[in-house]
Amino acid sequence: MAAQSSSTFANPPNYTFTSHRLHRTLHASDKQPIVLVACGSFNPITYHHLRMFEMANDFVRQNTNFEIVGGYLSPVSEEYEKPGLVRARHRVNMCTLATEQESSGLMVDSWEAFQNYQRTAVVLDHFDYEINTVLGGVSTRDGEHRDVRIMLLAGSDLISTMSEPGVWSHNDLDRILGRYGTFVIERTGSSMDQATDSLARWRNSIYPIPQLVQNDVSSTKVRLFFRRGLSVRYLIPAAVIDYIKQHYLYLDDGSGPEKDKGKDKESGDAETSLRDGGFLLQL
Repeated sequence: MAAQSSSTFANPPNYTFTSHRLHRTLHASDKQPIVLVACGSFNPITYHHLRMFEMANDFVRQNTNFEIVGGYLSPVSEEYEKPGLVRARHRVNMCTLATEQESSGLMVDSWEAFQNYQRTAVVLDHFDYEINTVLGGVSTRDGEHRDVRIMLLAGSDLISTMSEPGVWSHNDLDRILGRYGTFVIERTGSSMDQATDSLARWRNSIYPIPQLVQNDVSSTKVRLFFRRGLSVRYLIPAAVIDYIKQHYLYLDDGSGPEKDKGKDKESGDAETSLRDGGFLLQL
């Protein structure tokens, strides 16, 4: 099932794929194993970024024949060049603190963060390769091998950009939505139906998830609070607050507008992924 050969993926120096919380044995042999991947800036990570995995978990249990065997945060590379984006090592460290202290199942993968800029489709290919080719997928309790389906966890504003002509390449859309699939978290002010109407070709692999409790906490607002000297307690994990203060992060607003650039820098293939909020949307 792996998308590419090992020679395709150039790993950063000293890179090791994190898998210590990956469930290698299915609880239910009749379910399809999936791994959720949230790509984004995580600048900084917020409780809402963690909460999105909980919303997805509830939806999967109640509405699908999937079984989640792992969840990953994939911070974007420094070469994303978004104004105000702190160094990759800081964002990876903050995500690691948050997942290790606030979650029992989430992990952080640094492959995207510590190398050249990568498109979302390539990041998903990387996870597919590491989990299904290198690790060999998962097994049922009876020892039967199963490949894991990698699925993107994103927001409705990302899906909106996917429906705009010329923004994403058709090949990348077909890989992201067709080969892998996505769970789409509703965002306040975004129309889920309108966002998915023009992507009808991949409708069966797009799973909209409504927010039962509306939450508009965003990394942008958290940074603004830091700059203004306002409290961010209970908006982001305490360990992340301590880390930010220890390293004097977010003391200025950077330069340029508070809006993300397109993720894909290749001519004619501009992937505007709206990654400020941390999972391909501006939360």
